[in-house]
Amino acid sequence: MTPTKNPVIPPEHQMEKIGFIGLGIMGNPMAGHLLAAGYQVFLYSQGGIPAELTAAGGLACASSADVASKADVIITMVPDTPHVEAVLFGENSVSSTIAAGKVVVDMSSISPVATKEFAARLAKQGVQYVDAPVSGGEVGAKAASLTIMCGGEEAVFERVKPLFEKMGKNITLVGDVGAGQITKVANQIIVALNIEAVAEALLLAAKAGADPARVRQALMGGFANSRVLEVHGERMVKRTFNPGFRIELHQKDLNLALSTARAVGVSLPNTATAQELFNSCAAHGGSQWDHSGMVRALEKLANFEIGQ
Repeated sequence: MTPTKNPVIPPEHQMEKIGFIGLGIMGNPMAGHLLAAGYQVFLYSQGGIPAELTAAGGLACASSADVASKADVIITMVPDTPHVEAVLFGENSVSSTIAAGKVVVDMSSISPVATKEFAARLAKQGVQYVDAPVSGGEVGAKAASLTIMCGGEEAVFERVKPLFEKMGKNITLVGDVGAGQITKVANQIIVALNIEAVAEALLLAAKAGADPARVRQALMGGFANSRVLEVHGERMVKRTFNPGFRIELHQKDLNLALSTARAVGVSLPNTATAQELFNSCAAHGGSQWDHSGMVRALEKLANFEIGQ
């Protein structure tokens, strides 16, 4: 499914009222970009509404239901599947006040199976749905350079694409509802296995007596280069494991990968290994580390730290 390059947005959708639910590490800057673009944005988050968003013109709401009653397009950006379900269908939820013709855009990373269920439930109310998980982390959210992977009907995607263009750069309609979440699961497998590969390589180099910083610099000029080597390799060398993207969130994403794999009959042996390394980090108090901290689990096995 290839979206048109220059869609014609009907006048009634050109400057819609936007709701944004979930204003954490990612949601805060994403909502900020919409405000900076001139959209009227209604805000709600269980953790409170950042003062900089209201100072920029964001309108604080009392609940998800309050947001849905006022906005035309409601964006959710929360940690996991149960949180999305609570926002959409729990107490004071979106579904309790949303009107037919409105759109829910879930930019969280959650279960593809649950995504299809949520979309079907909202469709009974005449509400359209796009799943649009993102990649790029806090850096991408702040720079409005996120990769956005979408599932939904093409006409609905085109309606909300101008919003995505304020938050990201690589925006792709992959297929029907749920396809965005499947793509994000695939993305998280690739990222996790790249982290594991970079960690093994730099650990081996350091233990063998080479300067890991210079090894990383040399590898960045060759076929082994990657964003993970560039960004997370530097974190491993400099020992900076503040998130970023927390290990506990990557654990959640790999759980989705492994459960989906079981459901469709696919073996993902290296994904399972990466998850076990994250589990080891969590057991050592590292749930809140950046996911580049996976290297610490390998360092425990080697009884050696990069930079030692």
